[in-house]
Amino acid sequence: MNELNPNMADHPAGRVSVPSVVIRFAGDSGDGIQITGSRFTDTTALAGNDLATFPDFPAEIRAPVGTTFGVSAFQINFGARRIETHGDDPDVLVALNPAALKVNISRLRSGGSIIVDSGAFNARNLKKAGYEENPLEDGSLSSYRILEIDITKLVLESVKEFGLSQKEGLRCKNFWVLGLVYWIYGRGREETIAWLKEKFAKRSEIADANVAALNAGHVYGEAAELGDSVGLYSVAAAEMQPGLYRTVTGGEALAWGLVAGAELAGLDIYMGSYPITPASPVLHSLARLKQFGAKTFQAEDEIAAICSAIGASYAGALGVTSSSGPGIALKGEAIGLAISTELPLVIVNSQRAGPSTGLPTKTEQSDLYQSVYGRNGDAPLVVLAARSPSDCFEVAIEACRLATKYMTPVMLLTDGYIGNAAEPWLIPSVKDRKPFKAEHRTDPEGYAPFNRDPETLARPWAVPGTPGLEHRIGGIEKADGSGHISYEPANHQAMTDLRRNKILGISRDIPEQKADQGNEGGKLAVVGWGSTYGPISRAVSNKLLDGKDVAHIHLTHLWPFPANLGDLLKGYEKVIVPEMNDGQLKTVLRDQFLIDAQPVTKVTGQPFKITEIENAIDQALEN
Repeated sequence: MNELNPNMADHPAGRVSVPSVVIRFAGDSGDGIQITGSRFTDTTALAGNDLATFPDFPAEIRAPVGTTFGVSAFQINFGARRIETHGDDPDVLVALNPAALKVNISRLRSGGSIIVDSGAFNARNLKKAGYEENPLEDGSLSSYRILEIDITKLVLESVKEFGLSQKEGLRCKNFWVLGLVYWIYGRGREETIAWLKEKFAKRSEIADANVAALNAGHVYGEAAELGDSVGLYSVAAAEMQPGLYRTVTGGEALAWGLVAGAELAGLDIYMGSYPITPASPVLHSLARLKQFGAKTFQAEDEIAAICSAIGASYAGALGVTSSSGPGIALKGEAIGLAISTELPLVIVNSQRAGPSTGLPTKTEQSDLYQSVYGRNGDAPLVVLAARSPSDCFEVAIEACRLATKYMTPVMLLTDGYIGNAAEPWLIPSVKDRKPFKAEHRTDPEGYAPFNRDPETLARPWAVPGTPGLEHRIGGIEKADGSGHISYEPANHQAMTDLRRNKILGISRDIPEQKADQGNEGGKLAVVGWGSTYGPISRAVSNKLLDGKDVAHIHLTHLWPFPANLGDLLKGYEKVIVPEMNDGQLKTVLRDQFLIDAQPVTKVTGQPFKITEIENAIDQALEN
């Protein structure tokens, strides 16, 4: 048996061991590309590799078949070493039609491999993709290694015994390709076969056809001389901390973190949400956790969603709502209501490219201004950001802790990249976590709804119906202490100051900021937040190996900032801030600390490449 994968026979001679590989699967949005990627991801995780993925799909619900508008892609970087990004330039591009090739060929590294379905490169499909000549014949791909296979013909032959229509038969094409790629990289098929049989348990002919296609692609790889075209490879298992792992997306980890946070706070959890890309997976994941007492409500609009969550918090539960930038804008007045009433609320913002509808399925970090400043009046709240899919779990727990301890809304920022991407996750034990039990006031002695804890400035949380704790609450300014409606100028000044000081005081209750890599002080600090963590971490690591004086500082707490952040940043000669927006964190850092932070911006809807950060570091150090 082979050590890399015990489900396979020994590999033939000629298989080359490599430390890591980046593969990009691409095809029409009806070709099952995301399923192909997710199956390869799970199989790769079972093989013991570290990995990171990037699903990249179109915004159109169903673009015309064969057009560039409908191209769906899935990229995975896996290896025997630590993997922090989905990879800069793919080593292999699997293109199931001409449009997929046209959209993705510019991403492939020079000398990389292309696997194409030559059966799809007919005159009609070439015209739809905008090709005047067949790229497989005109020499334009001469700098790549190409494996041309008439997959369309071969997959129909492999499933003809199951009595499927041609349309249904061609839907098995993705599993034929998957079988071939499994052979190329020494992956077993057992997990995928079991998944297919469970997925299509009620339609055994579909399951059997896909299994046959998977096996046919694998057999083709065994019989073909692939070493002369794309090659055969093995990727050893990565050295990882012992324990129980699973692959996890940001949306899944966030939902589990919210449930864990509510458990640690001793509260029921309720989410009111309205579907929007790319935030919907959080609602979907939380809805599957009813066994833990999670209650979910798909509202008819964004305003109803957040108002129901505020109502849940008023009733003594932990209210949660989620959306993306456009939906957060619609929730703006209700967020102000939660701030005015000083109720705990977790607001998940899965950012996407804007403004307005923008690029709904592409990633961006352009809602920082909206989160820190974007409400009417002086309306401060806590802002946190997750840095990776697995980190969503930790940040969700922190959001629950701060929301309940300080009676405040907390904005939790993720983005389309984090939410849909996957990585291996060492499953933690909640039993090892210290609870932060929320307190519901029950004693009427000396009660007033806006009396405050002298340390946290949080007001008491009184559940409606508790005897002797009747009180008035709402969005109109209220008197300090009693909560009665007040238009007194001095009172409004005092309440504004109290709401501000409560949030700013949280800086004493969060960890001091440290450099993730490099020295605390020196020539250059690269400051990031959110999903830029992976490319910044790898770029800084590479430059440190080159002997460069550079450090990586990554922020989770974006408002308020850690108490020592200003002094830490002033210890560096230069500060650059890579972010997927037009320079928002840079502006906030300049505002708060009067430092000359320089922006490194990208708003293409795609994550940073490692090389882009490396180039920015070199330029900053040279200048």
